[in-house]
Amino acid sequence: MRTIAVVNQKGGCGKTTIAINLASALAGVGKKVLLVDMDPQSHCAVGLAVPEEQIEQSIYDVLISKSRNEPIRLTEILWQISDGLELAPASIDLSAFEQQMAGITDRESCLRDVIAELGERYDYTVIDCPPAVGLLTFNALRSATDVIVPVETGYFALHGLSKQLETLSILCKRSKQKVNVKVLASMYDIRTKMAREILAELKAKFADRMFKTIVNFNTKIKEAASFGQPINEYDPASKGQRDFQSLAQEVIGAESGLQSREIVNSLAEQLESISSSAADLLEATKPTSEEFPRGPQESSIKATSASSVELGPNAQRQADKPQGSADIDAKLSEYYGVNQIEDALVFVTLYPRAQNVNLAGDFNNWESEKTPMQRVGHSGVWQTKLKLPQGIYRYRLVVDGQWQQDPYNEITELNPFGEFNSVTEVK
Repeated sequence: MRTIAVVNQKGGCGKTTIAINLASALAGVGKKVLLVDMDPQSHCAVGLAVPEEQIEQSIYDVLISKSRNEPIRLTEILWQISDGLELAPASIDLSAFEQQMAGITDRESCLRDVIAELGERYDYTVIDCPPAVGLLTFNALRSATDVIVPVETGYFALHGLSKQLETLSILCKRSKQKVNVKVLASMYDIRTKMAREILAELKAKFADRMFKTIVNFNTKIKEAASFGQPINEYDPASKGQRDFQSLAQEVIGAESGLQSREIVNSLAEQLESISSSAADLLEATKPTSEEFPRGPQESSIKATSASSVELGPNAQRQADKPQGSADIDAKLSEYYGVNQIEDALVFVTLYPRAQNVNLAGDFNNWESEKTPMQRVGHSGVWQTKLKLPQGIYRYRLVVDGQWQQDPYNEITELNPFGEFNSVTEVK
């Protein structure tokens, strides 16, 4: 069985979209596929129309069960999505996994041990990793035979790629298993000059360490996610479906290719090599001011990078909005993260199962109860707006009492507690 981890610490790069649609495409050609959601935000369940209120147990329960001497088999929590595809859903409880497993021996190998118990039940396991590097992501990497690093073809995504690969390289020094690492260009918009230039540089720098398949920007893929369907079910004739068919065939074809060519055995060595190329590429593709997009995107670049909606149920979100909502709010619904809109910072995030989401930072003396975020309708989207003077601000999200960095803001800073604060700036 091959285990494919889809990894990028930057939110909004299409990571969950790729995990869902690659898994479904593999199942569509007769493979038996398990999709494992390791993201506490449970995007895979949202994108496959699994009702969150009916998820009684998640991958979290399986991972911690042995440490509690009450083992739960992975097969007990699976949801059948189609004939060849099953989902191990996540839950918000995963955000507490690292704290719950503190001091536990081999806590980095919990997922690997769980998957190993499945034997040859599946041909492929696809793991959707959280948009942060930590114990959950490391569990995925320890389980993986393959790593896919999706890269949005934009300048700030490249900045995230360089940081991502450098971090993974350090994290994976201890991983000696045979792993094949490849970069995947995603959300490619051929209409923009920058996207075309960056794609050309990606191909030149990464060569055989990059998939030939390119996942193009496609509105049908977002529509499919909003209806809780993979693209091969929602619109089998779409260009998005053809992209994922091609990716699935390339993944399957790589199996024989791995036997016929020499590959680097150490994941760390591969990541160091790719990271070096990414750093060179970043320098070569610095944008000029006229290449920046306009509108809400421009404001988000000035504050921090804002992520496109990955799997949010857009149709429901728009229906839930009050008729009197401002145009800015409608535009803002297309992005998660922190955006500077005129003289205010607007924070937007997605936690479908959360009861409360608060914001704590140096702007409110780190007292989260002073800045509650508001749920937008029934969509699972939370947002709040703050008017702050010019300056640099550190903050964290508090989700049902659990403190964490903003998964949609790749700009972070290590705090005195050994964790990461998210950082933004008011210009």
